[in-house]
Amino acid sequence: MKTTPDHLLGQLGIHDLLETDERMVVEMENRPNLANTRGALQGGLVATLIDIAGGRLADRLVADGQSVTTADMTVHFLAPVVVGPARAEATVVRAGKRIIVTAVDVTDVGRDRLAARATLSFAVLDPR
Repeated sequence: MKTTPDHLLGQLGIHDLLETDERMVVEMENRPNLANTRGALQGGLVATLIDIAGGRLADRLVADGQSVTTADMTVHFLAPVVVGPARAEATVVRAGKRIIVTAVDVTDVGRDRLAARATLSFAVLDPR
């Protein structure tokens, strides 16, 4: 799935930079309508960016007809995304038959600063 401008993710300014079976990189701009009262990208949107990057990477690793759903997500917010864009880089930790684990680092590109580190588990779903 590519992010398109008319989709909600596109309206949030999420766009793809890199997509391979080993790595997924997506970015999101820090705009005034997405910022908190301190001017930083809302934490919930950072978590959404993390889930999108990790989930799209996990989805590349399943068989045709299968899909993934987030089973667990742990996010450590380390610094605010003040300048932006927020760049999420997802990598595979382990890809099993029933669970896929990814790690995602989010960087405030404008400040070259690590903003968040996350680990996500995705359940692999068989077709209905």
